[in-house]
Amino acid sequence: MTNATKLIAGILLIVMTTIEYGGTFLLGVLSGKYAGFTDFQRSMFRAGHAHAGVLTILALIALLFTDQAGLSAPVGWAVRIGFAAAPVLVSAGFFGAAIRHGSTRPSELIALLWAGVFVLGGSLITLGISLLRARG
Repeated sequence: MTNATKLIAGILLIVMTTIEYGGTFLLGVLSGKYAGFTDFQRSMFRAGHAHAGVLTILALIALLFTDQAGLSAPVGWAVRIGFAAAPVLVSAGFFGAAIRHGSTRPSELIALLWAGVFVLGGSLITLGISLLRARG
């Protein structure tokens, strides 16, 4: 495992505590501890929390593949950072788009979700192609 992968993996594992904390917030929202959220907001908060967890696990796995892909140092860093940034951007888009009091439609912050989708897509395609080329 490269030092770059160890660095990004260590950061992701520490950042996962924020996802854990988000789960306690979500539990409070869904159990009625925090009143005043619309159905739209509750749905967006659930989606943001779920995507944060799943995409962070994907990022940790992808880091291991990145070390095997034969990428140049700059491209390797871009892929690693892309996989680490995607969960943050996607979940921030879900939460940010629904954070206004009483919102029933996404705000402009939904753009963060789309930025995360494109960052993740670019990282996936780059890593996938690189792994296919590195066979042999």
